[in-house]
Amino acid sequence: MPEMTPTADPAPAAGPALTDRVPLAMSAAPEVIGSGATIMDFDSTGALVELRAGTNGWMCLPDSNPGAPRNTPICVDGPWQVWFDAYMAGEAPSITAMGVSYMFQGDVVASNTDPLATAPPAGQPWIEDGPHIMVIVPDPAMLAGFSTNHLSGGPYVMWTGTPYAHLMVPVTPN
Repeated sequence: MPEMTPTADPAPAAGPALTDRVPLAMSAAPEVIGSGATIMDFDSTGALVELRAGTNGWMCLPDSNPGAPRNTPICVDGPWQVWFDAYMAGEAPSITAMGVSYMFQGDVVASNTDPLATAPPAGQPWIEDGPHIMVIVPDPAMLAGFSTNHLSGGPYVMWTGTPYAHLMVPVTPN
C-alpha cells in the first residue's frame, strides 16, 4: 500500500475533476479545519499527492477509500496521520496521543470488524456509516465498555481487537 508522502504527480484518481477535489476534501470537517488543512489525494498509481499546502497541521482527502462505491472525504489531525501512514503501510500504528478525525459526509466500508477487507463478503452490501468523528487513543483498553455494534445509534468501536481499533461517534454536522 502507498505511504502518505506527497509525490510530484498531482493527477487524482478517477472521480470529480481536480477543481472539485479540494472542496470535496474540505467538506469532511468544520470549515475552520478544512480551510487551513493540507489537501492530499490518491493519484492513478495509488500514491498520495499534495493538491494544496495547509497551515493548521490537519490533512484532508476527498476520498479515504478509492475502492468504495462513492467518495468518502476525511480530515485527520497529527495522531490520525500517524495512524493512516501505518494503516497504508500495513503496520501497527504507534499512537502516543489522542487523535480526532472528521467524516461529515459519512463513510462506506467493506467491514466494521476487518480492517483489511477491500470488499464486502459475497452477497453482502457495503456498510454505510453516517456523518461521524473518529477518536484514536494511545491505549486500546480505553475503548473498553463501548459498543461494537455500528447500528446502535451511539458511539461504537470499529475494528475492535485490531491495531486499527478506534471510536466512531455519530454526529449531525451544522
